[in-house]
Amino acid sequence: MTTFTSLGYDDLPELLTLLTGDEKHDRSSLSTLDAIWVLYDRVLDDGDRFLLSKGHGPAAYYAVLAAQGLLPVELLEGFGGFDSPLGNHPDRVLAPGVDLSTGSLGHGLPIAAGVALTGRRVFCLVGDAELEEGSNWEAVQFAGRSRLDSLTVIVIDNHSSTGGWPGGIGPRFAAEGWTAASADGRDHDALEGALTRRRENAPHVVVAEVARR
Repeated sequence: MTTFTSLGYDDLPELLTLLTGDEKHDRSSLSTLDAIWVLYDRVLDDGDRFLLSKGHGPAAYYAVLAAQGLLPVELLEGFGGFDSPLGNHPDRVLAPGVDLSTGSLGHGLPIAAGVALTGRRVFCLVGDAELEEGSNWEAVQFAGRSRLDSLTVIVIDNHSSTGGWPGGIGPRFAAEGWTAASADGRDHDALEGALTRRRENAPHVVVAEVARR
């Protein structure tokens, strides 16, 4: 894969200003910024896959890919344009560095479970409201019973689900055979620790708590 100029975390605010328009979905996108940055900067190895199931408002995803040198910075200014490869939802055919075309909520986790069947490490980011889609829980049940220890799910919990999750999100995954951890969704060290926790014979979920803005 072509590598472009690499930038740092402190460059992300400026990169985000290059993406404009209502479809940027600022709140949804910014809630994912730190988790995606930690994944790309500290966790992902060659051969790993990252699937952004929370496909609404991929501005943070594009900004991180640009900062990591995986897509040209100049593409950010055309975000959402007719001729731009950076659509309002990521397209793996068009956008450099994108592994999954997303937008319809609830698709990423089932696909990630399928990828994990190959033994390849896969990280899938979902939203707490997205978990209301039943397809997620079918994948959760399957992954737990299949002991897919190459699968890690990051749930961005900004308390936007309609009815909330009584008892907590982590325990619901744990009941299906997953290991579970939680972390401050803005604390990079805490996120790294939760994402790299050792486990055997079980998929892993990290609930990243992010206050609504």
